[in-house]
Amino acid sequence: MSDESSFEKLNNALIAGDKSGLEQGVGDALKEGVTPSDIIEKGMSPGMKEVGERFARYEIYLPEMMMAAEAWEGAMQILEPKLLESGSERKKTGRVVIGTVKGDIHSIGKNIVGALLKMSGFEVFDLGVDVNASAFVTKAEEVGADIIAASALMSTTIPQQKSIIEHIEARGARGKYCVLVGGGSTSQEWADSIGADGYGRTAGDATTLALKAVAQK
Repeated sequence: MSDESSFEKLNNALIAGDKSGLEQGVGDALKEGVTPSDIIEKGMSPGMKEVGERFARYEIYLPEMMMAAEAWEGAMQILEPKLLESGSERKKTGRVVIGTVKGDIHSIGKNIVGALLKMSGFEVFDLGVDVNASAFVTKAEEVGADIIAASALMSTTIPQQKSIIEHIEARGARGKYCVLVGGGSTSQEWADSIGADGYGRTAGDATTLALKAVAQK
């Protein structure tokens, strides 16, 4: 099989959310001598981009999105050790600390954003739900994050997003991090009012903002 056919097969499996098919395709490509980096950049990344665009256009929905994300994760578990062996570990786009704020236990939106960020090459540190404002900043300092992404679905919890920025400012570190906010009760106006660096209405918006943020650093 030519490299082009192999790449097409990988992309199609990823778009279909076919985890076993993608893993089989990755194994076959490796046996044929395709480099791990080419498998990722040419055989999977275009499919990832297509999934993100279809999700943004409402052509696919949460189940399909999460199936594609799981397929990507399974493939990367095979490829990352191979990258280390070859001494060509995939360059990370950036580091993101993500979580749902204190008092809020909604996780679906956060999980979708996290999956898209991972597929875009970010190293993602997911703090989970009901996370204290200070914990976002402490983790960001610990891992040298570029971005802090905070989700809040409820109007009663969005003030916690402002608290994160206040904690950053109190530590004299406001210039170190791009702070992105999102969630059902948030808006561009809210983001502007608290001094956030960006507002993601959708998971695709959040990923685009994250990519722009690291490009500008």
